[in-house]
Amino acid sequence: MSESITRRVARLVSGSVNAIVDAVENSAPETVMEQAIRELDVAIADTRSELGQQVAQKHLASKKLMEENSRYEALASQLEVAVANGRDDLAEAGIAEQMDIEARIPVLEAAIADGAAREKELEGFVQALQAKKREMQAELRAFVQAQQASSQAASTAAQRVDTAADKAGRASDAFGRVLEKASGIAGRDTNLSNAGKLAELEDLARKNRVAERLAALKAGKN
Repeated sequence: MSESITRRVARLVSGSVNAIVDAVENSAPETVMEQAIRELDVAIADTRSELGQQVAQKHLASKKLMEENSRYEALASQLEVAVANGRDDLAEAGIAEQMDIEARIPVLEAAIADGAAREKELEGFVQALQAKKREMQAELRAFVQAQQASSQAASTAAQRVDTAADKAGRASDAFGRVLEKASGIAGRDTNLSNAGKLAELEDLARKNRVAERLAALKAGKN
C-alpha cells in the first residue's frame, strides 16, 4: 500500500537533515541532502497533482449542485401546470423526482464542503513542503560553505608550512653566502637531497678514524 499524502508530508516536514544523514551509513552528507531535497520536489509535485484533482472534483460537485437546484425549481413550476390541468399522474412523477433531488443535494453539499477542506489542507501541505525545501537548501548551502572554508583553511595552512620552509631555506642559503664571502669557506649545502649523503660521508669518516685507532692499539701491543 502506497504511503498517503498526509503521512508522507508529515514524515518529510518533521524530519531533520541530521537525522537523514545519520540514517544513511557511509554516504556523503551533501549527496544525501540533495536526495532529500529531490524527494521533497517529488512530494510537492504529487501534492499539487492531488490538489488539482480535488479542485476539479469540487468544481464538478458544485456544477452538479447548481444543476440539481435548477432542475428542482423547474419541476416546481411544471408541477403547478400539471395540477392546474388535472394531470395528477404527471404531478406525482414530478414530485418523486423532486424527492430524489432533495436526497442528492445534501450529499453534494457535503462533498463540496469536504472538497474545500481537503483543498485547503493540500494547499497547506504544499506550503509546508516548500518551506521545508527552503530550510534544507539553506542547510545544504551552509554545509557546502563550511566544507569549502575547511578545505581553504587546510590549503592555507599547507601554504604557510611551505612558506616557512622556503624562508628557512633562503635564510640558510644567505648564511652560506655570507660565510663564504667572509671566510672563503663554502657554505654547507642544505639541500635535502644532499643531506643524506653528507650524513653518510660523516659516518664513513668516523668509522675510518675508529679503524685507525684500533690499528694503532694493535700495533702498540705488538
